[in-house]
Formats: sequence, C-alpha cells, structure tokens
Amino acid sequence: MADTTTIKAEGLLDEAKGKLKDGFGGLTGDASTQAEGKFDQLSGMAQQEFADLYDESETKLEAATAFVQDRPLISLAIATFVGALIGALFFGRRSS
Repeated sequence: MADTTTIKAEGLLDEAKGKLKDGFGGLTGDASTQAEGKFDQLSGMAQQEFADLYDESETKLEAATAFVQDRPLISLAIATFVGALIGALFFGRRSS
C-alpha cells in the first residue's frame, strides 16, 4: 500500500484540479467541465479522508498489539469473556 502522505498529496492535487475545472466550467458555461471539477474535488477529499482513517486505524492496531504483547494473560481473559458473551447471546441457554 502506498504511503498515507502520498495518498493525501494525491487527494489534495485532485481537489485543486477539481476546483480549477469547476471554476473554468463556470466561466465558460460548460456544465460538463464544471461537473467533472466537482467530481474531482469530491474524489480528492475522499482520498484525504481515507488516508486519515487509515492512519487512525493503524495506530489503534499498533496499540492493541502492544497491549497483547505486554499483557498476554489479561488479553486471553478478555478474549475468553467476549467469546463466552457472544456464545451466550447467539446460542443462549438450551434447556434439555
């Protein structure tokens, strides 16, 4: 996967390109160029948001990994509790 800084830069470039197209389409009265510009702007914004979300999730994943490595028994207890809870919710108690 590409570096998130590169993705953000590409998104910023697409957004700027879209603003130029949008402005040019508005000046010339070309609705098609203006629509392309708006699409490019939205595409650039989406790329930037994706890069931000990827950064956040990567940091949370690193924190979770560090927690499991530092406290393996507590992590095992948490996983067991969550598994039992999910099992109880989905399967419930079965009466004979």
